Amino acid sequence: MAVDMRNEEPTIGRLVKDAQTDFSTLMRKEIQLAKSELKVSVTAGGFGTVLLLAAAFFLVLFVIILSVAAGYFINWNGEGLSLHWAFLIVAGFWLLVALLFALIGIKKLKQVKAPEKAIEQGREIPRALKGQA
Repeated sequence: MAVDMRNEEPTIGRLVKDAQTDFSTLMRKEIQLAKSELKVSVTAGGFGTVLLLAAAFFLVLFVIILSVAAGYFINWNGEGLSLHWAFLIVAGFWLLVALLFALIGIKKLKQVKAPEKAIEQGREIPRALKGQA
């Protein structure tokens, strides 16, 4: 007299074990998916960063060449100011630009505040977990 196991209802223990196995498999697959997505994102982000740094480098070269050209323009083939004065004027201009940026940057940094609402909500979490909310 053989009992057919396929027609028998699964036990609660069997259902819990199957659920744990399925959950474990799902979590592993989700982690693998996240890793593969991050790999693609990091690769694209790294390449984008390299391109932006290259653009910044070429922009610095452009500013240097433009500064030299401005100095020679002020000199105007010896008919304008002397070359040393022309380059000092250009250097003074860049000094003023740097000072202006520094002052604006300091003003913006003074506006930085702690995330007060987030900190307050973070302090509420332990009380809420204890049921004291």
